[in-house]
Amino acid sequence: MSAKQFTPTAFPEKAQALVEVCHFLGARDWAPATGGNFSVRLDKAHCLITQSGRDKTKLNTDDLMVCNLSGRALDPALRPSAELALHTCLYQLDASIGAVLHTHSVTSTVLSRATEGDLHLQGFEMQKALAGNLTHEDEISIAIFDNDQDMTALAECVQQRWAQNSITQPGLLVRGHGLYAWGTDLAEARRHVEGLEFLFACAWQEKLREHK
Repeated sequence: MSAKQFTPTAFPEKAQALVEVCHFLGARDWAPATGGNFSVRLDKAHCLITQSGRDKTKLNTDDLMVCNLSGRALDPALRPSAELALHTCLYQLDASIGAVLHTHSVTSTVLSRATEGDLHLQGFEMQKALAGNLTHEDEISIAIFDNDQDMTALAECVQQRWAQNSITQPGLLVRGHGLYAWGTDLAEARRHVEGLEFLFACAWQEKLREHK
C-alpha cells in the first residue's frame, strides 16, 4: 500500500472502532476541551491517531490521521497531537500493544499531583481489570512521570523506566496531566482506562478521608 493510499478510509473497521472509543471516553468527561488523544496500531510501522484539537464527543473518521512510528504524519497537511511521541514510543517498546488511550480526567490529574513517587494500590477488586492481575491481594504500582512540554524528553524517560522493568501495569500517569493506558487492542485498552479511572477515584477518596 502506497503512502497516498495509507489513509483512515483504508481501515474503515479500525477507524470506526477508534471513533466509538473516543465517544465513549469523551462522554465520561475524560477528554474535556478537546483534550486527550487516542490511537490504534495499523501495522508494524503505522498507527491511526486522532488529529489535534478535535472534540472527542463529536469525533468522526475524518478527524483521524495516519502517522508512522517515527512520528511523521503521512499527510503533511494534517496536525497530530503533540503527545504523538508517547504513543509511538509505547508501540515501539512493545509489539503486542495494539492501542494507546490518553485521558485527562480530573481525578487522575489531581491524584498524580498529590502523590509522591509512584502510585501504590492494594486491596481493590478492580485491580483484576488490568491484564496480568489475578488477585486484589497483590500490591500494584502505577508509574508517575513529571510533566514535560518536551514530549520527546518525556518519551525518553518512559523508555528508560521501561528498560528498568519499573513500568509493570498497562498504564502510567503524567503528573498534572493525565493517564496513558494501553492494551493489545482497543477493547482491552478501553477496559484498562475504565479500571484505572475507577482505582484512581477510590485512591483519591481515601486520600481525602485521611486528611479529614
